[in-house]
Amino acid sequence: MKTLSYIILAGFISAAIDTSGQTLKVESMQVVAEKIIKSYFAGWEKKDWETVASNLADGFTFTSPAPDDHINIDAFKAKCWVQAEHIRRFDFIKITGNEKEAFAIVHVITNEDKIIRNTEYFKFEKGKIKSIEVFFGGSGQGFPTNVKQ
Repeated sequence: MKTLSYIILAGFISAAIDTSGQTLKVESMQVVAEKIIKSYFAGWEKKDWETVASNLADGFTFTSPAPDDHINIDAFKAKCWVQAEHIRRFDFIKITGNEKEAFAIVHVITNEDKIIRNTEYFKFEKGKIKSIEVFFGGSGQGFPTNVKQ
């Protein structure tokens, strides 16, 4: 009976170790997604296009209700980079994901202390952002240059 108890106990310990290892792996994948996303947004805060671009993969596309439908990096820069002048900082409400994809709920704090709440869906490829789909919160107006017709 004692031997059976030891076998059962050993099984529980082994399962706990395996589960713990998987949890650490999932957490580390989440950390990778957070680092990429926060590095990307840091470029916007610093008004440093090179930092933004260094986080974007070849073939990057951007989609938003502005309307943007899978526009390439050149169109993204031409249309969206002008928004950098309005940005003071970002508050990250929630980031969840892994090395392939992530969702981020982000508060964009403007120079006028306006809060623009976005949910952004990121896809990653080789440690860089392959695509971003942005969903505007609130009125959907977003930045001052996104004037609705």
